[in-house]
Amino acid sequence: MITENKVLDLLKHIQDPVLHKSIIDTGGLKELKVKENYVSIKLALAQTGTPEQMQLQQEVVSVLKEAGAESVGLRFEQLMETEIEKHQGKAKKEESPSLLSPNSKTMFIAVASGKGGVGKSTVSVNLATALARLGKKVGLIDADIYGFSVPDMMGIEERPKVVDEKIIPVERFGVKVISMAFFVEENAPVIWRGPMLGKMLNNFFTEVNWGELDYLLLDLPPGTGDVALDVHTMLPASKEIIVTTPHPTAAFVAARAGAMALKTNHEVLGVVENMSYFESQLTGEKEYVFGKGGGSKLAEELTTEVIGQIPLSQPYMDEDIFAPSVYEKRHPIGTIYGEIAKKVINKTEK
Repeated sequence: MITENKVLDLLKHIQDPVLHKSIIDTGGLKELKVKENYVSIKLALAQTGTPEQMQLQQEVVSVLKEAGAESVGLRFEQLMETEIEKHQGKAKKEESPSLLSPNSKTMFIAVASGKGGVGKSTVSVNLATALARLGKKVGLIDADIYGFSVPDMMGIEERPKVVDEKIIPVERFGVKVISMAFFVEENAPVIWRGPMLGKMLNNFFTEVNWGELDYLLLDLPPGTGDVALDVHTMLPASKEIIVTTPHPTAAFVAARAGAMALKTNHEVLGVVENMSYFESQLTGEKEYVFGKGGGSKLAEELTTEVIGQIPLSQPYMDEDIFAPSVYEKRHPIGTIYGEIAKKVINKTEK
């Protein structure tokens, strides 16, 4: 059974990310309760709401659970300025050039859909990979904060590291990736309200060391909710790709996402119609499982074009390179994504 003394002993070895001193020495432990292996803690940090705070949270939870805690509850507050000055003087944070600055040369491409289940994340992952294969420097933000899936789809098992108070994104297939999945316990739900989600999304832009990027893709949550609205507000010069299936209802709903993009002065690069058909490997015959025409109808409504039609198929499974949703370059669908990537480059670099 874990005790208060045991918790105190463990917390002595955990440092405030800014002050680089034990959270016990800084007076950061404001509250501690232990009851029947449930540990409740309130910590004060020199800087709150940062990626470093999330890493510290993971560290505290991991250490205490290894010591026998069944559940750990954590709350954070701001450490008093007098305490900060006492231990380090005024904490200064060196500003790095932001991707959101007017001088940024990175092209933002948001991948959106009207509803879930149309393969938006699959399109995001494979388009990012295809752009990287064409020699572009590519980043990918899994902005679907409630339904994050990009790391699993790409077979990413490691987590980002923090260097000089900046998060270093995980790189896979030449794509730099950041996701909410890296900052929560496995399969834990994200029970946050809109303002907290917006702050987290802003951190993905400002607290991550992306390096030089040609393209930063954002896998948006489906629909036109808080997170999608935050993205449209943060990125006044973003381009968008709308994903739908051929089914008329899916295309009808996707039109709302496209209309939102246009109303916020985002340029719609085109429509990707996913699950367009199933092609028999034996006969070559195409079966239009979800109907026809949804993508074309949506493109017409948004005054744009269909830049790709993706059939139903599975990626080749390679035991040495586990990535459940990434199509290899030589795969027929990988070839289609390569053509879509070329169209995106032509549209954005002309």
